[in-house]
Amino acid sequence: MNKRIIQTTDAPAAIGTYSQAVRVDDTVYMSGQIGLDPVSMQLVDGIEAQIHQVFRNLSAVATAAGGSLADVVKLNVFLTDLGHFPRVNEIMATYFTEPYPARAAVGVAALPRGALVEADAVMVTG
Repeated sequence: MNKRIIQTTDAPAAIGTYSQAVRVDDTVYMSGQIGLDPVSMQLVDGIEAQIHQVFRNLSAVATAAGGSLADVVKLNVFLTDLGHFPRVNEIMATYFTEPYPARAAVGVAALPRGALVEADAVMVTG
């Protein structure tokens, strides 16, 4: 097994005891991303901006791992209000193309730093 930690300054630094991603052979397990701006480490304002920032952050980690969002095979989305799910679908379609990855959407009571949305992903390259 070939295991490597993925880290990039193009996505927010970890705010806890975890890595941005871990590559094991051709599979990359990306930690959850919230709508933090990677430079200021501040949460962007509003659900739409947060959704875009989450996908930009995941994209940055994917790139650092040698892939792209096109290589994502599984995506998990966590929302504090499932009423925002239609907007997630609309915005997601600007970052992903068919065939889309497998996905789960889960309503949660709260997210770190008061975020409205978080997503993690599994990517396979090679």
